[in-house]
Amino acid sequence: MTSPAQPTVRQLIRNHHAELTLSERKFANALLEDYPGAGLASITAAAANAGVSTPTVARMVQKLGFKGYPQFHQALLAELQAKVSGPEARRAAWASEAPDSHLLNRFADAVTQNLRQTFSNVDTAQFDAAAKRLAATEGRLYVVGGRITRSLAEYAFTHFQAIRARVTHLTSSPATWPHYVLDMAEGDTLLIFDIRRYEENLERLARIASERGVTVILVTDQWASPVAATAEHTFNCWVEIPSAWDSSIAILSLVEALIAAAQEERWPDARDRFERLDALFELTRLFQRS
Repeated sequence: MTSPAQPTVRQLIRNHHAELTLSERKFANALLEDYPGAGLASITAAAANAGVSTPTVARMVQKLGFKGYPQFHQALLAELQAKVSGPEARRAAWASEAPDSHLLNRFADAVTQNLRQTFSNVDTAQFDAAAKRLAATEGRLYVVGGRITRSLAEYAFTHFQAIRARVTHLTSSPATWPHYVLDMAEGDTLLIFDIRRYEENLERLARIASERGVTVILVTDQWASPVAATAEHTFNCWVEIPSAWDSSIAILSLVEALIAAAQEERWPDARDRFERLDALFELTRLFQRS
């Protein structure tokens, strides 16, 4: 299984993209369009399917840091296995290789690695573009999460609602989503949270929304939800920890960075909105006075 500090093949392609020749990029793009399936075939079949030569594929995988195609193939298989693994399999993977140090130390090391890996692989231009979309009130912002990520969606919704107007939090029940989609229009934005095991309902929602002209922003794990095929902006967060469950710490940190960027994008309008919100809190006496 991929370790928290080890980049995926998808990320390696992104990191080395500038070094690739045109033919190598052709294979890389074919792989990304059908990821990881296009790389699970034999080297001959993979090359033929992408319309390039076998030596081209061999050179590309070496540029990514693999000794040869078999190692590249195994890396993709490991990613595929990691995508579909449940809590028991995840625990078995780290427990069998656990060092003697206390769980707290191993947990802290894993979380630190996750944060470092996540933020080092964020494309700043994509981050800025996504922040502008999240801040733009010309269209409505919709936020949705899955079974595990709905708490992250609610957290994002609460903050974006304070920063800007026209924000909607979709309920966790897919049966209600058509009511929201009915009002979606070109220029709107849909922020989706989806980590393994990925939810087919979210993939369908993203596809339907995109067909209506809605910009989809995806926050996912290092293996990438299938929603990435539809999303205009995708942010991969590293999530593995010494646990049967994945960590949301890197995801939450990225979300807070997006919230901060959107806030700055809307300042001073956001400041005025905060002041009016505080006045309403005072009227409702929701908070105690200090």
